[in-house]
Amino acid sequence: MGDFGEMLRAAGDFGLFQKILLIATWFPFLFLPFIYASVFFADSDPERHCNTDWILGAGPNLTEEEQLNLTVPREPDGSHSRCLMYAPVNWTLDSIRQYGLNHTTACLDGWVYDQTLYQATIVTDFDLVCDKANELAVAQTVLGAGMLIGSILFGPFGESFGRRRTTQIPVLFLFIFTLTGGLSPNFYLYLASQFAAGMGYGGFGMNAIVLMTEWIGITKRSLGTCGGQFSGAAGLACMSGINYLTRDWRLAQLVMAMPMGLVAVYIWFIPESARWLLDRGRTEEAKELILKAAAINRRTVPESLFEKIAVNKTVEKGGISVLIRSPVLRKRFLIIALAWFASSLTFSCLGFNVGKFGLDIFLTELLFGLTELPAHLLCFWLLELVGRKLCLMFTLLVGGLVCLSILAVPAGNVIAVTVLAILARILMIVGSSICSVYTQELFPTPVRHTAAGLGGAASRLGGLLAPSVNLLALYHWSIPVSVFSSLTLLGGALIFLLPETCGRELADFIEQAEVQRCRQTGFPPPPTPLGKSTGKRKHPASSRVNKDSAKML
Repeated sequence: MGDFGEMLRAAGDFGLFQKILLIATWFPFLFLPFIYASVFFADSDPERHCNTDWILGAGPNLTEEEQLNLTVPREPDGSHSRCLMYAPVNWTLDSIRQYGLNHTTACLDGWVYDQTLYQATIVTDFDLVCDKANELAVAQTVLGAGMLIGSILFGPFGESFGRRRTTQIPVLFLFIFTLTGGLSPNFYLYLASQFAAGMGYGGFGMNAIVLMTEWIGITKRSLGTCGGQFSGAAGLACMSGINYLTRDWRLAQLVMAMPMGLVAVYIWFIPESARWLLDRGRTEEAKELILKAAAINRRTVPESLFEKIAVNKTVEKGGISVLIRSPVLRKRFLIIALAWFASSLTFSCLGFNVGKFGLDIFLTELLFGLTELPAHLLCFWLLELVGRKLCLMFTLLVGGLVCLSILAVPAGNVIAVTVLAILARILMIVGSSICSVYTQELFPTPVRHTAAGLGGAASRLGGLLAPSVNLLALYHWSIPVSVFSSLTLLGGALIFLLPETCGRELADFIEQAEVQRCRQTGFPPPPTPLGKSTGKRKHPASSRVNKDSAKML
């Protein structure tokens, strides 16, 4: 497919066809934050006390305050206990008032929850309080684990089954299990639904970006990723409004599921990646799609371009094994995965801490979404102006230094810490978007989907480990900041070893990565263990690559 870029330019590399595809794939991104961030609304722990209506049998006219004073013990700070009550007795109200109650016990008849902020959360519906309070963390962990597994599974699957299928199936997961989660009668079904929805989240995001990237020309290639992230930021801002209006986690889940139902219908009509079809040797299907794209864009593709690819009958092997065995691809993957992991870890650690500065939760999520919008617009502009390599290095290195500067802020200066944390968070958002774009361009078609999926998994792993890193503050408050700042600085420094990909055609063969490395370093390509599987391939582009390699040797 050395000629695919030429065919795409002839068919229109950013015409009406690509714009329709972008809108169709950007729309679900609008609702992905609902799945991830809604758990912070759904698991809100409201004020509560034990249900002590037993005393109303002795004194039906008691006010709520009198009832609490007689039946619920107080904490040392003077507030009523949230987990204990006085054991019921068969006394008259006068006796209770005269002698008082002394024997405490755990809540026997459930809890009474304050509904000032929310009508219902998973805490109030499933009574995840007191001795079950730790199960709240399980819900967040299960969702994160689902996202991680989804990235790992659907990434490599895309090399074998195509970009289209591994974009469509996660959408079904998102729709079905978001709906199931909102209707869950118990906590265990809710957890299972969260895990499955997380798999859909992890699978859809990166697969859709790969599909968009392979259909867009050089000049607008980063728009697929940055536009999807921009849509997600807008969704995060909208989500705070939906939760503010509904105040009920089940209703919010159902509202989130409705638009995903629409996506689950039209997603079956999106096109496959013609680049992947050519790589699989399915030239007739690829030709049909290219001609369809050209017709929608009102362009024509010369038949001579198709004749150049007609001889491509051998499928080049891809997948995790190829990514590991190729020295060049392995180095690239380890570097970009570290950068992605570090930016996600820093972003998540900062996000968990910034939300603890006392702002209203709805306002906090709204501000998070609104601050992301200009960040993604800036990301697209800088990527095309400066390039991927310099942009990512600057973002990670400056972001790491900003995080370290938090350590120099005097204790108690909350405003300064908040400003620095939000600035670093924006830089990490931009860094994650650049990693997503960069990953598509660093790897050839046979392993692009695998690299994107595993890179996304590294990002999800960073999010999963963030709470554990923040717990290191128990030993000293500066340890978490030092850990994620150091990783970010290391990731930014290693980006120097990667090639620039801005303005270059996507690589379609394993050999092209080696040749690109030679042109940039001046060294000959190392003997590749992949030669046996790729040497049989007869393709004009492959022949050109081998000739170039021979000249350099």
